Amino acid sequence: MSLKWPKIELSELTEKDRAITYGVVKPGEEVDNGVAFIRGGDVSQGRIAIDALRTISPQLSQTYKRTLLRGGELLISLVGNPGEVAIAPSSLQGANIARQVGLIALKPEVDTKYVMYFLMSPVGRAELFTRTGGAVQQVINLAELKTVAVPLPSLAVQQRISEILSAYDDLIDNNRRRMALLEDSARQLYREWFVRLRFPGHEHTPIVDGVPQGWERKTLGDLCREVRDMVLPEALEPDTPYIGLEHIPRRSISLNDWGTVEEVTSSKCRFKTGEIIFGKIRPYFHKVGVAFVDGVTSSDAIVVRPVDETLHGLVLMTMSSDEFVAVTSQQMKEGSKMPRADWKQMKAFSLPVPPPGLLKSFDDLIQPTVEQLRSLSFANQKLRQARDLLLPRLMSGELAV
Repeated sequence: MSLKWPKIELSELTEKDRAITYGVVKPGEEVDNGVAFIRGGDVSQGRIAIDALRTISPQLSQTYKRTLLRGGELLISLVGNPGEVAIAPSSLQGANIARQVGLIALKPEVDTKYVMYFLMSPVGRAELFTRTGGAVQQVINLAELKTVAVPLPSLAVQQRISEILSAYDDLIDNNRRRMALLEDSARQLYREWFVRLRFPGHEHTPIVDGVPQGWERKTLGDLCREVRDMVLPEALEPDTPYIGLEHIPRRSISLNDWGTVEEVTSSKCRFKTGEIIFGKIRPYFHKVGVAFVDGVTSSDAIVVRPVDETLHGLVLMTMSSDEFVAVTSQQMKEGSKMPRADWKQMKAFSLPVPPPGLLKSFDDLIQPTVEQLRSLSFANQKLRQARDLLLPRLMSGELAV
């Protein structure tokens, strides 16, 4: 790290009235339609998964008043995925945080984005790693977090570094928004055709016993097969993509994040590009999507392959639909630790299937969307790689700004 920039501990960079603290919302305190709160798993790669936030009652949230967000605070996951950081957006003003999340309220003369990017850099991650412990679960000690030394140039330089790195994140966010619109369009098309039964020509098609004339009622098991191609990690190249449940986003069919097989030890299930992966632990988390690469996934996921390529769009959109996830969640097995989806019950899900011509028309509408999602996903991968290569050079003062 550059010697020209003084290193100052986080505790000296924070506001006096709030400094560095952690949340107090505990598991089991959630209610429906209350005040949002952020858990450790909601913080990842500089972002907060706003759509996945749970809520507590307004009355309980007020008892935890000291951790109510004002917007702009730096949040850090302390447990589970320790060291993940993000800035609380203004839209979450009044929200709260769980006990596995740390809150860092920085002084006005410190650029919060700059500190976030430092903690995301290799040097910053190393600082956090040395403060991580725990025999069963990795935890960042709050007292030691306060001692993390941040190299601090002038505010102008901090802001310039933030601007450069934010330009990459803005492009990534723009692509994410485009992907969200594409996915929403695909969902609406599926609902229009297969739930509301407002498909092309529906005006002249009688409905008999809930099925349009010329259609057939089939089960999901008629349309696809579960893939059980298990393999040990040591039999694969170390850089083989690995999709664990932690990589699968909620309510998104785009599986655009993955690790590598060198990070895992137990046997995994192979999948190929285009196959559908469904997270079976706590299926109400709605983790289901299409693979954009060949790789392996967790044994806690179900891999599905359509029996015919023209069925791909229908199988994908059915398995990612709210109706299917709701039915699967109602039928799930109660495991020893957590409930799991059961493929034997999932494949019995009944749905109307159109004749071949109409089925192909639907698939021809869905596949271009999947291909666009794949293209945007790879674009974001490249943007993240470019940002992450630039980040340590900026933080070290190697590149003049």
